[in-house]
Amino acid sequence: MGVKKTLKKIWDKFTSSDRILVTGGLGYIGSHTVVELMEAGYDVYVVDNLSNSNIEVLNGIEAITGKRPVFENIDCTDYVAMDKFFTKYEGFKAVIHFAAYKAVGESVSKPLRYYRNNILSLINVLELMPIHQTEGIVFSSSCTVYGQPDKLPVDEKSPIKDALSPYGYTKQVCERIIMDTVHASEDMNAVILRYFNPIGAHPTASIGELPNGVPNNLVPFVCQTVSGVHKKLSVFGNDYNTPDGTCIRDYINVVDLAKAHVKAIERLFDGKMKKPEIYNIGTGKGASVMEVIKTFEAVSGKRVPYEVVGRREGDIERVWANPALANKKLNWQAETSFEETLLSAWRWQEVVNKRTK
Repeated sequence: MGVKKTLKKIWDKFTSSDRILVTGGLGYIGSHTVVELMEAGYDVYVVDNLSNSNIEVLNGIEAITGKRPVFENIDCTDYVAMDKFFTKYEGFKAVIHFAAYKAVGESVSKPLRYYRNNILSLINVLELMPIHQTEGIVFSSSCTVYGQPDKLPVDEKSPIKDALSPYGYTKQVCERIIMDTVHASEDMNAVILRYFNPIGAHPTASIGELPNGVPNNLVPFVCQTVSGVHKKLSVFGNDYNTPDGTCIRDYINVVDLAKAHVKAIERLFDGKMKKPEIYNIGTGKGASVMEVIKTFEAVSGKRVPYEVVGRREGDIERVWANPALANKKLNWQAETSFEETLLSAWRWQEVVNKRTK
């Protein structure tokens, strides 16, 4: 290596104490987290294979923050490409790992796709971190690790039940891989965030949820149905043991969720962590599918055409969070109302509609 390159690597290492790598950083949650990290003063780098995201998200991030993060189109299951990326931008303080497939229903029909992508991508990141002196990881997990909980609300001590989908099982496996890896390492530590159901969009409507193909999540499907992209919304079952018969979830504003990742990074390096920590990230309140529909209609002034169909394999009946631990230790809490969050999702959809005309 030449003298100039050697000096550059030393300089990069010296000046990159706040350099964060975000895998899957152009996806829905990832892009909102990139914005919050940048606005908090972090030097953010993004890898994403664009399998369920769009390169135009970079423009939205720049419109909000006034800056453009470094981005490379890389699949995290490609160890060689990831190693080259770590080498090229030596000096990451931490990784926030989003890169994964995330649709419960699709995972049931395509389990091997989920096992290979979600687990291998994490293993590659964890193997490369100590090689490149990166000591912290924040992992994007899910409340699906609890299965159908015995008691509600769910706290972090709730038992991990048999997963009801391959997607949920990959999150359970990945959590275990992280715990075992950190246990075997003297330098590495981790914060695992178990999300409940993120919805909504950035208040500027510059970024939001825009999946490639047919949405697997409720709110974007509602928005697209109202926009005429789909004829009807399918409500998967109305015979569950809930007040209106439809499934109940804890719906959290995506910007509130993104801010939890900034708090997790701070926690990783505040000198108080002795072992990996796990936090539920939710509002502490549940809403049914029908409540989502009715509230969306109220805030948007639009009617949602829907029909009730059979239950969907892999769906959990009821789940919502006890976020007290995150409130206390991360100094984080959900702040945005359910109504405001649904309205932000619709405002984002209106922007998308104008772009596609």
